[in-house]
Amino acid sequence: MMDMGEGKFVPSFDGNLRNHMVLVPQCISKASGIRIFGRRIKSLAFTTDVAIIRNINADAIIAVYPFTPQPAITHGLMAAADMPIFVGVGGGVTRGPRVVALAQNAEFEGAFGVVVNAPTENDIITELKRTIDIPIVVTVVSEYADVEGRLEAGADIINVSGAGKTPNIVRGIREKYPNIPIIATGGPTEESISETIDAGANAITYTPPSNGELFAINMRRYREQAEKLKAKL
Repeated sequence: MMDMGEGKFVPSFDGNLRNHMVLVPQCISKASGIRIFGRRIKSLAFTTDVAIIRNINADAIIAVYPFTPQPAITHGLMAAADMPIFVGVGGGVTRGPRVVALAQNAEFEGAFGVVVNAPTENDIITELKRTIDIPIVVTVVSEYADVEGRLEAGADIINVSGAGKTPNIVRGIREKYPNIPIIATGGPTEESISETIDAGANAITYTPPSNGELFAINMRRYREQAEKLKAKL
């Protein structure tokens, strides 16, 4: 099978058992990507589902979840993944020195980077920069965020998650900081993803369908097959 990538034919092999894996939107390939430790990352899947992680073609995983980060979860994700993982280490509910300790553990487990939430204090970002040697990704959720302060504190990558305002937030940051790496949520459509890339995002976070949604598709197909078989009897 041949695929188009950046204007060139790219040979590809899908196999029989993994030919229904989750594919990130093709338009993400238009992003410049961010090169980290020699790897060029354009797409990041926003998930902690190990079944999805093992069956998606994203360049990396951004594993952020709405609970206190736990080393056991990081260990499980790292064991399951066959691509780089950026691990959430808190900054919202989880604060202070615990964030630094979780980040250090994530680095020891093999994380490609750590992600901190929007409320994270700048002095914690500075302490992270002193402690770990993997990228610090700082989340921005509003056009009023103090991006300059984040960068001065030691942020390596800005992660924009502003829902429908994301393209405008990205555009404002890019105009002021032409060269900083920006990851951004792309939204639900190819149009919204393309708009975010055109605004200046280097890499796109994509939220894949849930395991339940994907399983529902299979079950619907199985029921249709059963109805066809019944009709032949």
